[in-house]
Amino acid sequence: MNTVSLIGAPTDVGASVRGAGMGPDALRVAGLAEALRSHRLDVVDRGNLAGPPNPWQPSGNGIRHLPEVVAWNRAVFDAVAQELTLGNVPLLMGGDHCVAIGSISAIARHCRTQGRKLRVVWLDAHTDVNTESISPSGNIHGMPVACLLGHGPAELVGWSGERAAIAPEDIEFIGIRSVDADEKQAIRMLGLQVFDMRHIDEHGMRYTMTEVLQDLGEDTHLHVSFDLDCLDPMEAPGVGTGVRGGPTYREMQLCMEMIADSGRLGSLDVVEINPALDVRNRTAELAVEFVQSLFGASTLAR
Repeated sequence: MNTVSLIGAPTDVGASVRGAGMGPDALRVAGLAEALRSHRLDVVDRGNLAGPPNPWQPSGNGIRHLPEVVAWNRAVFDAVAQELTLGNVPLLMGGDHCVAIGSISAIARHCRTQGRKLRVVWLDAHTDVNTESISPSGNIHGMPVACLLGHGPAELVGWSGERAAIAPEDIEFIGIRSVDADEKQAIRMLGLQVFDMRHIDEHGMRYTMTEVLQDLGEDTHLHVSFDLDCLDPMEAPGVGTGVRGGPTYREMQLCMEMIADSGRLGSLDVVEINPALDVRNRTAELAVEFVQSLFGASTLAR
């Protein structure tokens, strides 16, 4: 694998609570770079991007902090695009999940220019398919998937060169267990593939991941967007919107190891770590363990 580039996006402008802006440094304190280097990976830390502060204003026209979200995502887009041009593997350290708009838009544009197929694995308790017309809160961290599918505000769509950065068949959701009422209808209308917690309970993580990964080809760029609230809050308390009943530690390790086994991982978001709500940086430390597994760490040589 080529050089892994760490990019910090220290912002919570899209979130419902403050604190996710400290996520990148929590990952550094937890030893992310050192952990990856221990597995013989080249790692370069590009530091933190700059952007506007969180104005903490109420929602207007169904959306909060739109100018600030646009500014942060432009910075993310440019940084991720630069690393892809250099042939590196961008690892975006959020920040709240709104920053995935910029990262995945840049990756989608890169894949189009390279003639490659993009597949996104969205690890989350939430599907994030809200739009400004149906969102109960107006928080944009609940809207990135809608924006990437071309259904968000005009300022946040079309960055990849097409209105939709991805098509519904390009994204797979894992660990979902909290979906707003109108969002459920949007998921059905869009035809999205969602492996919710009931599916994992009934079939197990191994079968679920076999379904997710079964049709990856040699020309597929696999992007993982990992929201730490995908985990049960008993495991990962340092998140802003925790929901009980998520995957266990072992289920998530299996998920990550099977993604690594595919050999298709090309980029990664790690988002929604909120140190203000954490216990002795436990959530960031868990994230480092899972990221190591994504990059090939395993109990035995495989």
